[in-house]
Amino acid sequence: MQEILSLIEEKNHEYAQLPLFQFLEDKTISPSQRLSFAPCIAHFIMSFGDLNKYVFREKQAVTKVEYMINEHTYEDDHHWPWFINDLEKLGFNSQMSFTQMLRFLWSEQCKVSRQLSYQLSAYTLQAEPIIKIVAIEAIEATGHVLFAKTSKVAAELTEITGQKYTYFGDFHFNLESGHAMGTEGGEDLLETLQLTESQRYQAYEVVNNIFSIFTEWTYELLAYAQKQNSELEAYEQEIRNSFAACV
Repeated sequence: MQEILSLIEEKNHEYAQLPLFQFLEDKTISPSQRLSFAPCIAHFIMSFGDLNKYVFREKQAVTKVEYMINEHTYEDDHHWPWFINDLEKLGFNSQMSFTQMLRFLWSEQCKVSRQLSYQLSAYTLQAEPIIKIVAIEAIEATGHVLFAKTSKVAAELTEITGQKYTYFGDFHFNLESGHAMGTEGGEDLLETLQLTESQRYQAYEVVNNIFSIFTEWTYELLAYAQKQNSELEAYEQEIRNSFAACV
């Protein structure tokens, strides 16, 4: 398993260099604009609780590995209410009607976010527990990168608004260890697991596929955020032009 864990670490290092994370670090852009991709991730975030409850979780846990998977899923299956609360605080709740939001979530703008949920389910639903652990480890690694960035942006926004952001802020980030098995002894167990040649092949494939779809996802989020920022700048320019015409 150590070979697979090293692969995840290598892939995650590459993942952390993607343009979305540079965008989140750019303090020339307001913190609210840097988090403007939030509506675009709604399908995946809301689906993630179900992935933990109905896909990752073992219905009849017997082995240590299965118990550890389940313990992890009970930690991760209830984060979506924090996301909803942050959407409220970020001002997204009043922008669309229910039907408009449905059209948006199933639009081309959010297609990778939807595919992310579906593909993670495909990789893990019928997988052996050891492959599920590999998948969860890769997913957790990507989450750690994202929330390390958003927590800093949320802190900047808190200084402006005085509001705390639970999902995008420190509270959530501090719960994310970046590893599937955050419990004591969990990482030691992972490192000692032995994979068959078939499992090793599956593990490599799952890790590569997960980082590939998450990478594609970051480009979708960045494109959406940049589009929102461009539209805002155009609107502000229109206001300035109107004001200039009146004086």
